[in-house]
Amino acid sequence: MEILIQLVLVAVTTVSSHFIVKEIFGSNLLGLIGTICGLAIGYLIIKAEEKLKDVPLKTIIGSLTGLVLSLLIANLFISRLLLAIIKDIPITLPIYVLIYFIMGYLGFRIGAKKTQTLDLSRLPLFENMEDAENAKIVDTSAIIDGRIADACETGFVEGTFIIPQFVLYEVQHIADSQEPMKRTRGRRGLDVIHRLQKQTFVKVKIVDYDFPKLKDVDTKLIALAKKLNGKILTNDYNLNKVAELQGVEVLNVNQLATSLKPAILPGEHMNTRIMKEGKEQGQGIGYLDDGTMVVVDDARKLLGKAVDVVVTSVLQTTSGRMIFAKLKEQAEGEFYFPDEYKLEEQVR
Repeated sequence: MEILIQLVLVAVTTVSSHFIVKEIFGSNLLGLIGTICGLAIGYLIIKAEEKLKDVPLKTIIGSLTGLVLSLLIANLFISRLLLAIIKDIPITLPIYVLIYFIMGYLGFRIGAKKTQTLDLSRLPLFENMEDAENAKIVDTSAIIDGRIADACETGFVEGTFIIPQFVLYEVQHIADSQEPMKRTRGRRGLDVIHRLQKQTFVKVKIVDYDFPKLKDVDTKLIALAKKLNGKILTNDYNLNKVAELQGVEVLNVNQLATSLKPAILPGEHMNTRIMKEGKEQGQGIGYLDDGTMVVVDDARKLLGKAVDVVVTSVLQTTSGRMIFAKLKEQAEGEFYFPDEYKLEEQVR
């Protein structure tokens, strides 16, 4: 549909330019030049439209408001003052053009800059516009996960959270499940929604948009994101990929958590408790406080004990990070450690 409208636009500008130039100059050759110019005008309009899609609505409104006000001031200045001064000067047209251009430019730029500092969401006319610009549509998985509420409390996440009714129904259905595990997760999701509604940095809106022809919740979320021109907030890997394939921007909670983890380099010392046996012979598995798995060679015999280990390598995957390590005693026999490591051990 969008391509069809653009084709109609190009056709109108092309045909109109052809006849305008032909009628003015009375020449078919110049009419052909007008056709080319009309085609170029249509192309430039489409390109300008694509650029304007990324500009916030309040910036556009502020720029146009500043432009109109500055042109009105310029008109008053010219009609009341300037005409009385330069009425005998023969070059009044270039002076008009210069004054209108300078005032229009200043009004456009100042309006765009000053609008950024205004909170238009307090005005009823602009409330829905502000919400749509920074809308984040929350998935069931992100609600049940709960970490997004913690991130909002820090103030790093702000904007408008859109929770569709079909997502709320899904969380409620999980909370009413007969399985204790699912019921606990569902109730935690309801508690997370309640916490989000109390946040000062985000605004939560529960909307009644639905798509009866679509049965899957993930498909409905993508359709709603396209309708509102918003982003999907989730930690579902499959939804993330499908949404990106359809051109919808996704905020993945797991990616955020991974990016905030401190960098761990080979040779670093750490302490972990061996919780279970590994897949390979002799391996033991431990976990850091953030849930990162630590695979320790020859640690199966130390099951249930806290041990000092040395990192040998770090593997980063789409599902998270894995750390491979060796027991400190073994590592010291195989690797050379600089003097700062020895000094650190003496301090300990």
